[in-house]
Amino acid sequence: MSLENTQAQMRKGILEYCILSILNQQEAYPSEILEKLKEAKLIVVEGTLYPLLTRLKNMELLTYRWEESNAGPPRKYFSITKMGKAFLEELASTWQELNYAVEKITNKN
Repeated sequence: MSLENTQAQMRKGILEYCILSILNQQEAYPSEILEKLKEAKLIVVEGTLYPLLTRLKNMELLTYRWEESNAGPPRKYFSITKMGKAFLEELASTWQELNYAVEKITNKN
């Protein structure tokens, strides 16, 4: 397994948490989500984001609404649901536990 593949798998593993965290702050359309991820140096392409948003919506963790755009087609704005907020809280707890364990194992704590 290559380093790049391992790094990609690590990033994919935390994408749900990051996307739900972004949408917990405010609703957003996919380009805004991609931009926030990019700002955090978590580079994701549309081909990865859209299926994940659909899966989260199908799990009833997200909902969306359409809004007309002044420049181009209508935009689909995603927002987190009550069930999504509860799921996010559980992910946050899991992330804290994993982060603590990794730092302890790698002697960074």
